[in-house]
Amino acid sequence: MKNSFILFIIVLFLASCSTSKQTVLSNEARANIMAQKYIITDGHVDLPYRLKILNFRFQKEYLGIPISSEKGDFDFERAREGGLDAPFMSIYVPARLQTEAGESKALADSLIDMVAGICDIHPNNFRIAKSPDDLKTNFKKKIVSLPMGMENGSPIEDNLKNIQHFKNRGISYITLTHSLNNRICDSSYDTVRIHNGLSAFGEDVVKEMNRVGIMVDISHVSDSTFYDVMKLTSKPVIASHSSCRHFTPGFERNMNDDMIKELAKNNGVIMINFGSSFIDMKIQAARDSMGVAYRAQLKENNLKDGDDEAKVILDSYFENNPAMWSDVKVVADHVEHVKNLVGVEHVGFGSDFDGVGDSLPKGLKDVSDYPNLIRELLDRGFTESDIEKVCGANLMRVWSEVLK
Repeated sequence: MKNSFILFIIVLFLASCSTSKQTVLSNEARANIMAQKYIITDGHVDLPYRLKILNFRFQKEYLGIPISSEKGDFDFERAREGGLDAPFMSIYVPARLQTEAGESKALADSLIDMVAGICDIHPNNFRIAKSPDDLKTNFKKKIVSLPMGMENGSPIEDNLKNIQHFKNRGISYITLTHSLNNRICDSSYDTVRIHNGLSAFGEDVVKEMNRVGIMVDISHVSDSTFYDVMKLTSKPVIASHSSCRHFTPGFERNMNDDMIKELAKNNGVIMINFGSSFIDMKIQAARDSMGVAYRAQLKENNLKDGDDEAKVILDSYFENNPAMWSDVKVVADHVEHVKNLVGVEHVGFGSDFDGVGDSLPKGLKDVSDYPNLIRELLDRGFTESDIEKVCGANLMRVWSEVLK
């Protein structure tokens, strides 16, 4: 009997050791499992415009790049590895085009054509998605959905009928403006305020987007524009790629706590931007300091930015310099901040992959890295249900509501 009791104690001890060892490894394993188990949406991936620039520069079509590539942040193979199921393709229209009639709309249509072309060439890999139901269908077939969001409302021009046009073409959200004020509203980046929020035309744009079922995206807009939208919209809205101003005081491009609370009352979602300068003030300060030193060194050596020797100098500032990048833990700080402030139902991922250049944080360098962020959230006590919501369920809830 005594020996049996001792054996029982030994078995309990070994089981405890095994469980402890398993716990150390489990969140990494669980993160990889969850990345494949749940639909992961990303509110903003800038692939189309990057491909457009490559096509123009080399006079070639680069529609094959999304399957496998060592360039950029996105391709099919890395998306499957990271569990990414629905990256919103950014139909990005630079603000400089909005002064020329027809230019913005023409570029938007050409980028939509490009996304459609990618899906036509690779039907077993990619399909355009116009609804959460499309995402679910494609997910079951292990096909990556390519929903689309238009970054800058300038292609609407002065014609509300263009909103229906872009809806018909597959646009599921419109970012009202980008780096400059436009006909619709003021931008957070512009140095003047010409509308002090939404213009009269912008009010009609928001109403029409609500009517036809296009999500209103308040990333990039000024604070006054945001509050005007909140008063007017009859549907929940999104911030497709913004972060928390709590960590970046004075950076209007991000959302402050009061705005996030208003967004939550509206049942909307803020989708966290991964760019180091969006999430970490220390990184932006280091990069600003580096920029001053870099320009001084170019002047001293009679060089121009873009020269071969200048590129060597620039690379030397970034090489193995930890001050130049933030970390996946800081992205998790932003997600956790929203959860603690208004609830986990109001936060998601909006990486800005292929749009923030070399500023992506350690641990989130491309679309294969979502499990690293999921693991960090698990380490902080996020439940499996929380993870499902952050990965995609929150965004799909808003999208479904807007489509009703």
